[in-house]
Amino acid sequence: MKNLLRLLLKSQHQQNLSKLPQTEKGMTLIELLIGTVMAFLILTPMLAFVVDMLNTDRREQVKANTEQDIQAAVDFIAQDLSQAIYIYDNSTTNGIPKISSFLPLTTATQTPILVFWKRQLQRNALPYAPTAPNTPAPDTCDSGTVCNDTYVLSLVAYYKVSASDPTWCEPKGNPCPNRIVRYQIRDGLKDPQATAASPYYTSVETGQKISAAYNRSFDISKPTENVTLGSNLWDPQSQDVLVNYIDHNPVALTGNECQTALSKPRTTDSSNALIDETTLKITDGPTNQTNSFYACVDTARNLARVTIRGNSLRRLQTDANYDANRSAFFPTASVQVQGLGARGK
Repeated sequence: MKNLLRLLLKSQHQQNLSKLPQTEKGMTLIELLIGTVMAFLILTPMLAFVVDMLNTDRREQVKANTEQDIQAAVDFIAQDLSQAIYIYDNSTTNGIPKISSFLPLTTATQTPILVFWKRQLQRNALPYAPTAPNTPAPDTCDSGTVCNDTYVLSLVAYYKVSASDPTWCEPKGNPCPNRIVRYQIRDGLKDPQATAASPYYTSVETGQKISAAYNRSFDISKPTENVTLGSNLWDPQSQDVLVNYIDHNPVALTGNECQTALSKPRTTDSSNALIDETTLKITDGPTNQTNSFYACVDTARNLARVTIRGNSLRRLQTDANYDANRSAFFPTASVQVQGLGARGK
């Protein structure tokens, strides 16, 4: 058996040695062309798949960011609104909404939606002055003067703004997304030892000064009278953009949403009549309503429901029109809050 194996191996080795070395050849032009075409046919679908994955991931990311922004805005408004002592509804005087008549800068592109009074806490702001007015002053509280906490009246207004602004319009192009702006004016710090003619401290820190638009004749027991000073007192320092990329597309609302959401509130007079939907609902209108930021307000119960609809596609493209079949890209959040404060308390 061993001899047989040796014979076979020897014979095979001799055959290999007897063969002439073959000439090595490269790829022909036709072979190279065929390989390139095959690679193109294979890689092109893969590349399209990768690009589609990246676009899908980007859309999902902006959708998640918009959802977070909308929810954060709703949570902020809810916390702010929980301190309300009086919330304005959409009641009118001679056909003009009351809140538009007294708020600064109410225009076709800047509409007040949620407006309320609250008592704002000022910590370590009121000096203990038993002897004379304005001694010591609030601006000495940080230097060791004994000071107490106090409250001041504050008017808060949330506007829907549709005016074009390159800062808030990315990618650039019309229509720009809407945004929500928070505007606030407030009363100043009153000196308990001062006279009625000059009730305020004269030496206060910047953040404690009375707002220019605040009407010193305002009485919270009469919330629709002497609310502000004029219609042009818009202080840029009193406004902040709460959230951007609010949907700019008009979307109609059906039914009496506010009456349903607020459990069909009725008037407090002897008629006990059902409050009309147009009084409860505050939105941008009366024409071309987007309904992307609106409020339902029952003033008598100090109750409000706020709804915000975002537009995540506007972060990627300018032609981001609303599509009910793609509602996930237009996240909506609502919150209903009853103010914990009350007038006279």
